[in-house]
Amino acid sequence: MSERQEAGRQIMREVLNKEYFERREASTNDFNAPIRKFSEENCFGEIWARPGLERKTRSMLCLAMLTALNRPHEIRIHVNTALNNGCTVEEIQEVLYQTVAYCGLPACIDSFRIAEEVLKERGLLT
Repeated sequence: MSERQEAGRQIMREVLNKEYFERREASTNDFNAPIRKFSEENCFGEIWARPGLERKTRSMLCLAMLTALNRPHEIRIHVNTALNNGCTVEEIQEVLYQTVAYCGLPACIDSFRIAEEVLKERGLLT
């Protein structure tokens, strides 16, 4: 395992949380192993490891970009990541609200719905 992959795995444990990482590890197989290695080395070991932005800012960017791409599964993951990285409910709300003007109402509504589910699961909304 390369240093960059190991660094990426450590960052994943920190930002996604240990339990998520362990579930991911347990479900890794011959088919999905190459894309997971790519994610560990490049997305987390290279991009998330850079010093230019705080993790909180990276999380907010991910929420906006994933809304633009309409990727609900990843929105769920990254709302949790944003909370783990110190984003407040209000900051998540503002990031998602910002997307309505640039990504469109349907994408924004989907992300709001998913974020609301996650926030309720985490006990941050009633």
